[in-house]
Amino acid sequence: MSLVTLLPFIVLIGAMFLMTRSAKKKQQQAADMRNQMQPGSGVRTIGGMYATVKEVNEDSVLVDAGPGVELLFAKNAIGAVLSDDEYNRIVHGIEHDLKSDTDIPDDASSLTEADEPADDPADASDDKSVDLGKKGPAEEPAEAPAAEAKTDEEPKKTDGESGAK
Repeated sequence: MSLVTLLPFIVLIGAMFLMTRSAKKKQQQAADMRNQMQPGSGVRTIGGMYATVKEVNEDSVLVDAGPGVELLFAKNAIGAVLSDDEYNRIVHGIEHDLKSDTDIPDDASSLTEADEPADDPADASDDKSVDLGKKGPAEEPAEAPAAEAKTDEEPKKTDGESGAK
């Protein structure tokens, strides 16, 4: 057999190897993440429920979903282990402000204002509105009335009525 006939098989086997390798790598990362769970950490289940880990067993996790609500999940049902900041932001709405020292305005108006107002009439011409090319109903193309006239020439039919009796 020549190398040309074996090349497609070699490429196919190589692609299958790479795909299974990446899938195993993702599964291993997920298993490591689940094994790092500790009581008190926030988690998100694969169903989208946020809870706090209360107890970790070999194959199951006991979570606290609210006051007096304890649920038992399989470890495989944990979709993500969240950091404390992310869990508090999502569940409690608490934002952890990393840059509390800086004064950042809520809008960009302070960035666009000039130090001194310009009274020059030449600058006032720049404030004219710009036509973006949208045409109003009065500026429709001339072909539209011709199309309407064409449909008027055809006989009008209504539902349920035919011309023959």
